[in-house]
Amino acid sequence: MLSYRIPLDQNISNLSNTMVGDGAGDDESSFEPLGRCSVVYYGVGHMLNDITSACWFTYLLVFLTDIGLSPSDAAIVMLSGQMADGFTTIVAGELIDRFGHFKIWHGGGSVLVAVSFSSVFGGCLPCKIFGSNSSSLQTIGYSVFAAIFNVGWAATQVSHMSMVNCITLNSTSRVVLTSCRNAFTMVANLSLYAVAFVVFKISTSVTVIDVENQYRWIAYLSIFIGCCFVAVFHLGTREPRLKKEARAKGYARISWTYWFKKILYYQVAIVYVLTRLVTNVSQAFLAFYVINDLQMTQSSKALVPAIIYICSFIVSIFLQEIGWTGRRLKAFYSAGGLLWIICGVGILFLPRSMNSIVYALSILIGAANSLMMVTAVSMQSFLVGEDLNGCAFVYGSLSFLDKISCGLALCALESYQSSTPELRYCNPSYFCFTVTRFGLGLVPAICALVGVLVTCSMKLHAPALNPSTEPLLA
Repeated sequence: MLSYRIPLDQNISNLSNTMVGDGAGDDESSFEPLGRCSVVYYGVGHMLNDITSACWFTYLLVFLTDIGLSPSDAAIVMLSGQMADGFTTIVAGELIDRFGHFKIWHGGGSVLVAVSFSSVFGGCLPCKIFGSNSSSLQTIGYSVFAAIFNVGWAATQVSHMSMVNCITLNSTSRVVLTSCRNAFTMVANLSLYAVAFVVFKISTSVTVIDVENQYRWIAYLSIFIGCCFVAVFHLGTREPRLKKEARAKGYARISWTYWFKKILYYQVAIVYVLTRLVTNVSQAFLAFYVINDLQMTQSSKALVPAIIYICSFIVSIFLQEIGWTGRRLKAFYSAGGLLWIICGVGILFLPRSMNSIVYALSILIGAANSLMMVTAVSMQSFLVGEDLNGCAFVYGSLSFLDKISCGLALCALESYQSSTPELRYCNPSYFCFTVTRFGLGLVPAICALVGVLVTCSMKLHAPALNPSTEPLLA
């Protein structure tokens, strides 16, 4: 198959960017920096996915075990969602590359997320229908709705992420869009933890019904907040025109083998997957860590994550004001990875009697997460470059690897939770090695170390424009 690349000697500047709201509209060149309003309109488009994802990774395993499922059954529910998510990313990426229509995929996925998410935390629907609360039926019921939720989530994610390369050809603005998206990810997470903090404070969880009511309210409020921002995204953003114009000019869709011949594809894939493992695995075990290992109050499972995301939000805002080159991407990713290694060691050996130190570690984790995630996603834009007719496959295939690896890792770790020794016999002045400590501290630290090593071996091409001489935002 023919590969698609925009010839630089053609009048590329006539390809207009898609965003509106900053007054420049279609007159902006595709190589010029985007306006602030344009960046914000795009950045809020993933809020529904982000706020539901934060709830999914932070509270799903806790919720399922609190209502009586065994750790192994809870792991099956988590894995079913991750598997559905992973395979959907491949299908969505292929179809978007063939037919485009980013916003239709985004809107359809958002609707599916909003409808199905409440059923994940709203109790076992099949149990109510068949009048049985057997563990097998609960596991099947929650697994089905987890899979449906993740199908919609994947469609929204792939369409939103792959839009970046079709909005602008300015490599620095692509990083800005990614950084803004990451900043609103932090806003989404903070919104979730604010809601969770209030719910956990004002309601008790004595019975299973109480637990279900708590998480049902968290789910409903999260969906409402996320849908408001999805509406802003669809009202403020047009369908990207770069891809439509490229298809109109007769450029062929890029074959999958085109990417498989690139060493950079494998390097970016490894770094991205490892980065997602760092953030998702640590997020999934954070609530267990503060409640079980450190024996802090129930509200701390909302307060500690909130501190992490406040720091991530601040760092993401800072990253939007930097001119980006491949060298800087590598340097900032390495800095984030080294920070996570330090935090992982601290988490692994932190005794219960010194649990207040977790707040300081949370600040460093927040900064490390933002540095690693913004730069890891931006590396995908450097990989895609001007090859717009294959960008969705890149994001879809890397997301597939991310979902499958995270699902398998979480399933394996959660399956061993029941084998953890009783923590009440652990001396508060010393640490006891548990699956939770390994999942929150050791696994992310090792992934961060390998990610840094792979990043140092990359050769990222210089952007089309010199970021040091171009204003980041118009």
